[in-house]
Amino acid sequence: MRQVNISNQTVKEFEASYREAVALTHEAQAGLYPTLGLTTGVTRSANGSSSGAGSFIGGGGRGAPNTQYSFEGTADWAPDLWGRIRRQVQSQAAAAQVSAADLANAQLSAQATLATDYFDLRTEDSLTQLLQATAVDYRRALQITQNQYNAGTISRADVVTAQAQLQTVLAQLAGVGVQRALFEHAIAVLTGRPPSELTIPFSPLPNDVPVTPPGLPSTLFERRPDIAAAERAMDEENALIGVAVATYYPDLSLSALGGFIGMSQLFTVANRVWSLGASASETLFEGGLRPAAVQAARATYDEAVATYRQTVLTAFQQVEDELSTLRILQNQAAAEAAAVAAAQAAVAVTLNEYRAGTVAYTSVITQQELLLSDQQTQLTVQQNRLVATVALVQGLGGGWSAAALPTRGARSIGSIPFHTNRRNS
Repeated sequence: MRQVNISNQTVKEFEASYREAVALTHEAQAGLYPTLGLTTGVTRSANGSSSGAGSFIGGGGRGAPNTQYSFEGTADWAPDLWGRIRRQVQSQAAAAQVSAADLANAQLSAQATLATDYFDLRTEDSLTQLLQATAVDYRRALQITQNQYNAGTISRADVVTAQAQLQTVLAQLAGVGVQRALFEHAIAVLTGRPPSELTIPFSPLPNDVPVTPPGLPSTLFERRPDIAAAERAMDEENALIGVAVATYYPDLSLSALGGFIGMSQLFTVANRVWSLGASASETLFEGGLRPAAVQAARATYDEAVATYRQTVLTAFQQVEDELSTLRILQNQAAAEAAAVAAAQAAVAVTLNEYRAGTVAYTSVITQQELLLSDQQTQLTVQQNRLVATVALVQGLGGGWSAAALPTRGARSIGSIPFHTNRRNS
């Protein structure tokens, strides 16, 4: 799980997107401050004219060249009187929070996929264990038929049937290794490693399934990063409404220049220059552009509100689905356990009857196949319970919390580390 946060390439992609959003927030924030500049220069010139080489092109008589120096500072500022820039900063800060929540969602999704692949891999290990044990039982049954055939009490058809049954299980056992390798490769890629560099030792599927407490509070949905992202997206679009409204008001800009220009002893009062200026501009007619922009911004905000509400409803549905699935699978697991116990008893009884010569070998085969089918179903139910638990943990946001998001203040965006070691799902 920790390697997913560090090495998963999809997570890294979202992490880079988050850093981009933080940079855009700081870029928008820069508009609140004045722009300062400094210009220095040296100009070499002369007045006069001559037809000879080295003459200076000018309008009057000949003159010696002179050098002029300049040292000037400038300041320009557009005060945010109507809140347009502040709203842009607010929107970008919310967008950075959306990106941070998307990053958390990418981490959670990758971890849930990893957990699911892990349990699928362990299911293949348990299936391997089951088929190996079944092969042992089928070899024992084959030996019994071989002994009875040697004794002349049965025909060779029973021996051939037992051999075919054993070979079928051995073929299934060989195919399990292929599927296990695919899950192992998927886990390697999720942790950012080449498939050839990861080998996971054999281990059967766990028997215990975490029990979900009843009556989960709805406040747990605050841990879902997709809900947090949808909520912050509403803030982002709401701020853009303010940006659109601010275009109704005139733009004001202030400028100042100060410095020195002279040919010698530059930094003196005589060579000092300065200027102050202010300008304002207002659009008188634009064919309904500004009202349309405001309407579009409000419509986009309404869209974000609808998306947020749908995200919350979908979250409730996902959690309820998994809770129902776990409850039903728990009952099915109990029923399958009873079915497996009954099938095992039936196999033992039928095999003894076959030894006694009271039933045909087809009865033994039927009971053995029924037992294997029940055992495989029991294993599938256990796999589904664990996978549903992973989905429930993912539906509840894992160990993530909305408090992990960067604070709303633009200056604080990106000031906290985001790759935290969250609780394993």
